[in-house]
Amino acid sequence: MDLLELLQGQMSDGLLENLAKQVGGNAQKEQVQVAAQGALSTLLGGLAKNASSQKGANGLISALDLDHDGSVLDDALGLVLGKKKVANPRTTNGAGILKHILGGKQNNVIDLLSKTSGLDTSAIGKLLPVLAPMVMGALGKARSQGVINTQNVAQVLGRQVQSPKNTSFQMEIAKRFLDKDGDGSILDDLADFGLKALRK
Repeated sequence: MDLLELLQGQMSDGLLENLAKQVGGNAQKEQVQVAAQGALSTLLGGLAKNASSQKGANGLISALDLDHDGSVLDDALGLVLGKKKVANPRTTNGAGILKHILGGKQNNVIDLLSKTSGLDTSAIGKLLPVLAPMVMGALGKARSQGVINTQNVAQVLGRQVQSPKNTSFQMEIAKRFLDKDGDGSILDDLADFGLKALRK
């Protein structure tokens, strides 16, 4: 399962237009698309970094089993509009998910995505909590289909970040900022994602 492809497939014109309305200001659909692309890859990269330890991998799989079955992706527009009904509130708790993925690095990620997309930081701050449940939903679908487990989740996530399909905005950022040692691989540079946004 290609998680990025699954997530990018959710980014229809209608969804992007509604996201632009949700974040407010003068946000354009094209800016939201760029920011969303970067945010999705950032969150997957952060999850890969967190899951690189056995404790982190166990914690992620446990969270998926308890709170994220993938059903949020069945109605992504409802999620964006705040109309998605779920039995477990943790499934759509974007702020809580972001805290687990990014910890205290959230503002650094917001600053980077703002600079690269042209959206102001308040717009990015509204966008991330909407996208975070979608990312966990994609992982939940992969978990329910037996694609990921505690042994392979870090590798699966890492492959998503360096997938050839992820060639637009995020790979350009990767080429420019991540591969500092010039070895052509960004997986070993995930911890430095976005001008050290996940480490500051």
